[in-house]
Amino acid sequence: MRDFVSKRIREIAPSGIRKFFDIVSEMKDAISLGVGEPDFGTPWEISEAGIRSVQRGFTHYTSNKGMPKLREEIARYLASRYRVHYDKEEIVVTVGASEAIDITLRAVCDPGDEVLVPMPSYVSYAPCVTMAGGTPVGVECREENGFIVTPDLLKKAITPKTKAIILPYPNNPTGGIMTRAQLEDIRQTILENDLLVISDEIYSELTYGGKHVSIASLEGMRERTVLLNGFSKAFAMTGWRIGYACAPREILDQILKVHQFTIMCAPTMAQHAALAALETGRESNYEAVEEMRAEYDCRRRYLLHEFNAMGLKCFEAKGAFYLFPSVASTGMNGDEFASALLKAQKVAVVPGSAFGKGGENNIRVSYAYSLDELEKAIERIKKFLNIGEEV
Repeated sequence: MRDFVSKRIREIAPSGIRKFFDIVSEMKDAISLGVGEPDFGTPWEISEAGIRSVQRGFTHYTSNKGMPKLREEIARYLASRYRVHYDKEEIVVTVGASEAIDITLRAVCDPGDEVLVPMPSYVSYAPCVTMAGGTPVGVECREENGFIVTPDLLKKAITPKTKAIILPYPNNPTGGIMTRAQLEDIRQTILENDLLVISDEIYSELTYGGKHVSIASLEGMRERTVLLNGFSKAFAMTGWRIGYACAPREILDQILKVHQFTIMCAPTMAQHAALAALETGRESNYEAVEEMRAEYDCRRRYLLHEFNAMGLKCFEAKGAFYLFPSVASTGMNGDEFASALLKAQKVAVVPGSAFGKGGENNIRVSYAYSLDELEKAIERIKKFLNIGEEV
């Protein structure tokens, strides 16, 4: 029998995140600090809107782009929060930001096109480029630069085949952000090389000590940017699977075409819930979002202090809900540390190598868990470090 599996897919490595959590799910008394999912429940008024939509019989397809009223609210939200202006016809509602990443890359990549992927970064970017027929080119970002892309890094990575760059800020796994000044620094390089920017801003509401800036708001960038976002992180709606992509019509029409043939439309009840999230958020000045961000910030500062006190040098994350401490001082790399910690103390973290170049000596720790759970995990990590060579 012939080999029916695509060579392209066979050569893609499985997610480096899931390996540990398949083990954890069957391990009694384990503590997982690995999943990037808010521990908060979806605010009731949002859930209620989804429930009521089903009760009222809104269980049929919407338009491919999503409900017009939802797209209008998304446009209003982006304009008021980030000063980025889109018409509802320049927005498509997707099954989470993950679908938005996939269909955007499939809409823009031709065979041989290179897409720059800052690393460390979210595990799906490079595989999605490959599955779209493009070639991912890793751009290794370093802690000394705040894990951001710089003009020099871009110039070294750009070739005549470079078509686009993914801009993943606030960043998963490092928590790095890019300020307006830093975005301005790379803007000219992007313009000079005629690149498309795919800006994944799913953590935009989870920025600490400042306001998130979208590169699409800078002069000359809106027409060459696909802005991706969603409701999972800021509104604690991961299971609702609702996101969106925004782009100029000539690009969005092609993204929509892929969406039409693969998804049809995002789940109708989830769209009603997302609409409620934006409407109630606007009415309350996003009070629920602000409360969650304040709690994450408290956890962030606690873990940052604890890791540094333990001798695990930790970059100060300014966004998302992850820390990315180095474990080099233990004599182990991230993979060795994560495996030994799980075995010895039943605490699961993600090795930094799962996120690409530059993370080999790090681990990713999510603080989307209660402070009580984090304190228990820290005590176990301290015990692990104290027994040192016995592990």
